[in-house]
Amino acid sequence: MCNRLKMKESNQIINEKYNKDNHIIYFNQEDEVPVIKFQVLEKIPFIKHGFSTKLGGVSTGDLATMNLSFHRGDMAETVTENYRRICEAIGLVKDNLVFSDQVHDIKIHKVIKADMGKGIVRDSDIKEIDGLITNEKDIPLVTFYADCVPLYFVDPVNKAIGLTHSGWKGTVRRIGNETVKAMKENYNSSPDDIIAVIGPSICRDCYEVSEDVANEFRTNFKEEIVDKILEEKENGKYQLDLWLVNKYILMEAGIKEENITISSVCTCCNHDILFSHRATKGKRGNLAAFLSIS
Repeated sequence: MCNRLKMKESNQIINEKYNKDNHIIYFNQEDEVPVIKFQVLEKIPFIKHGFSTKLGGVSTGDLATMNLSFHRGDMAETVTENYRRICEAIGLVKDNLVFSDQVHDIKIHKVIKADMGKGIVRDSDIKEIDGLITNEKDIPLVTFYADCVPLYFVDPVNKAIGLTHSGWKGTVRRIGNETVKAMKENYNSSPDDIIAVIGPSICRDCYEVSEDVANEFRTNFKEEIVDKILEEKENGKYQLDLWLVNKYILMEAGIKEENITISSVCTCCNHDILFSHRATKGKRGNLAAFLSIS
């Protein structure tokens, strides 16, 4: 079941936690940009992180107001101002950001100092990349969303991080597992140590898929998992649980179940606060996930 994010009549966001496990901190002091954060990551002293909302920026129309995409018809200076605002709210250096280049694939890019600023202040050669990893300080990783699943990874032992975009295509091909493998190979990360968060994205009740998508999951996952993640409907379509299947993938990769947090915040249910491709039939801006070592 997903969580509805509450609003005051004044449209100021209530400063309170939204689920019983205290996984989410969602706040807005006066004159602040709203940022979704996760309790489990807040407890790690060397981590800065956040997930944007559609509030607190300067974009207009269908992109109002915190659009973080340079590729949806917004003016570059407007998007840049949005980044300035949200980076200030999270405590990141805007010009150090490194962007993914998402194509619903499973490629992971190791971010190094030479990548600093790619996508935000200079052209990027990071192409067709849905996942980013690094162990460098002060180089924030950024990935983009409007219903797909953000996966956050933190290795507190080796001080390494990963941030991955997992739509249904990336999920069925287990991009979460690919991220864990990349962290093991590059930073000697042990899955036993990794803390993972499945961030705001479309919930099972909102995510109807066709027979061909359902068959991809039937082909690639065990029957006992398929029975839990797919629900057939009378119209021949299916409800797909991307949160649960990604949890299974992370557990397959060796991450302990107790180290996996599902945010339970649905972008589609909360499309008044979060951009949702499905809820708005594509008329929307982009949300972004941020993760950095400080």
